[in-house]
Amino acid sequence: MFNHAPADYDCPFCRLIAGEEDDVTSQQDIVLRTDGALAFVASRWWPNNPGHVLVVPTAHHENLYDLPPEAGHAVHDVVRAVAIAIRHTYNCAGTSTRQHNEPAGYQDAWHHHVHVFPRYPHDNLYNLLPLSTKLRNYLAKHSPL
Repeated sequence: MFNHAPADYDCPFCRLIAGEEDDVTSQQDIVLRTDGALAFVASRWWPNNPGHVLVVPTAHHENLYDLPPEAGHAVHDVVRAVAIAIRHTYNCAGTSTRQHNEPAGYQDAWHHHVHVFPRYPHDNLYNLLPLSTKLRNYLAKHSPL
């Protein structure tokens, strides 16, 4: 429908779902898997919101427009479970979810995905740039959370 992936697109989320790894995401980053959806620690974290998780359908659908209802329900169920887990794990004040479609909507990976963030008062989530993958990996290994 409204797709933007090039014909030779090598989907990193499909590779992760298939059991592959790359220099950014490994199988150890997976936090929840169901038949219809997969949740994993995102490679980008925001400075005041460590613990950013992505949830994707296990079948390839580029965006919300292509997503069949059953895949949407599977993703939503995992988003909800992840948000509850983040709330308990990080003792945050709340959670936020974000989902982007097409380049003008800030979609930058051509597989439907939902971001789940821990939220804190005055955390400036929408005003800061994400941390580098290298720094995120360091914080993940050395954070007391």
